Amino acid sequence: MRGRDEDTGEFFSESRSQNRREALEVLALGEKLVDLTPAQLARLPIPEGLLEHIEYTKRITSHGARKRQLAFLAKQMRREEDETLEAIRDAMDANSETSRREVAIMHRMERWRERLMVEGDAALAELLDEHPDADRQQLRTLVRNALAEKARNKPPRAYREIYQVLRGLMLTPQAAAGLEAEADDEDEALDDDQA
Repeated sequence: MRGRDEDTGEFFSESRSQNRREALEVLALGEKLVDLTPAQLARLPIPEGLLEHIEYTKRITSHGARKRQLAFLAKQMRREEDETLEAIRDAMDANSETSRREVAIMHRMERWRERLMVEGDAALAELLDEHPDADRQQLRTLVRNALAEKARNKPPRAYREIYQVLRGLMLTPQAAAGLEAEADDEDEALDDDQA
């Protein structure tokens, strides 16, 4: 029994329902951690002992055994300080934000490549306005070669090279900062539309 303080009427400890909700949150966090790649795990502030349990859980393939091991992992995680679990959650949120921005930049490069293929010199002029250090002749040649490859049903070598050139242009530190700001603006616009 939890009991109540006679003076204030407040409960002495958390309810069983609250404890269960917190345990389920830790279990869900454990499942997310098990689904991450080793590189993603390395970026998180996970204690060494907990990392061993996560790696062991990844190796188990049997459904029932995996479920039991996930429950054991959650139990080990609950033994950690609340600050440790919060730090892991915060780092996971930051990683998802970073990956979202990377995806937004990738989509922007894809849109530029498609515009170059469809609009030709008009899109190229606009791209050169944004990125004056781009090689006009190289891009024009790659677009022409990509269109020829597409017409002849050849492998899209030049099409891929356009993407690599755009990637080199847009992932310079100055351009990446501008793209991140633009991605933030797009997110705010989406949020406004949804509201």
